[in-house]
Amino acid sequence: MGRPRTDVPRPPAPAPAPRPRRTWRRLLLPPLLTAAIVVPLAGAARPDIPAPAPAVLGRLTPAALPSAYEANRADAARAARMAAAHGDAHRAGADRVLAARSRRLLSFDGRGPGLATEVLGDLARADRVAVLVPGSDTSLDTYARFHRAAAALYADLARRAPTGTRVAVVAWLGYRTPETVSPAVATTDRADRAAPRLRALVRQLRALTPARAHLSLLCHSYGTVVCARAAAGLDVDDIALVGSPGTGADTAAALRTPARVWAARGSDDWVAHVPHVRADLLFTTVGLGTDPVSPAFGARVFDAAGAGHSGYFRPGSAALANLARITLGRTAEVSRG
Repeated sequence: MGRPRTDVPRPPAPAPAPRPRRTWRRLLLPPLLTAAIVVPLAGAARPDIPAPAPAVLGRLTPAALPSAYEANRADAARAARMAAAHGDAHRAGADRVLAARSRRLLSFDGRGPGLATEVLGDLARADRVAVLVPGSDTSLDTYARFHRAAAALYADLARRAPTGTRVAVVAWLGYRTPETVSPAVATTDRADRAAPRLRALVRQLRALTPARAHLSLLCHSYGTVVCARAAAGLDVDDIALVGSPGTGADTAAALRTPARVWAARGSDDWVAHVPHVRADLLFTTVGLGTDPVSPAFGARVFDAAGAGHSGYFRPGSAALANLARITLGRTAEVSRG
């Protein structure tokens, strides 16, 4: 007998069974569960920073603004001393900066992550007012970054405003923002709690500014969710949504606002990769819905060029220029995206 043949072709191996297609829910669930466990434990490691209760102020009027600013600066100074005694030098420094005589604090609360509303410009005489609503990870500890955005906008407005037009910017850290890596950032819950506060601020600003001053809400990141939840019937002229992960609404019309609704996203903004969906998950609704820069949403999309997620208020940027034009009511000059 000859040697057995070794070159007989083997039958092809059966093709592997197709893997089930991974849905966005499978992709989203593990990080949400991880964040639900890790983030609360990380936050629990840092005790609350002591601070005095906010100053008790009477009804605010334009004439009472200087007294309100002074009372809130005094609170910030006391909070700085308490934070220093507590051993938190970073918070003490942040509070101390806000206590400077040049700062105009409409409100201040140094407890916990902290809250503050700051005015840049002469609010009582302003014809054009922009309210900045921040997104996640904004607190008194990171307030300097938020203030730089407000200061850049104020400088751009002052430069572009026609002679005789007075401008003001209100930096509103008026709610406890979610952490970027947390379950809260994927739901509207935190925004639903913040919305009544924003509505109250708008009513207050209408009482403090000249009749029919032009009022714009400029909302960033998770702040766009807050603005959307507060928008129904709100007495503002423009709402601009920048770097938005979604608003919890399917369309601009669903916001039920008489204001013009604008939206922009820079080409270098990572939020473009956030799934624009909503689904019931873990006893809550996760996801923030339609992309505000999509045609389906129906906002007026404007140019933000190559802005990254934190670059919409960068001096000299297309996004900042367009936000200033919106605030000034120069809508025909807004470059479209």
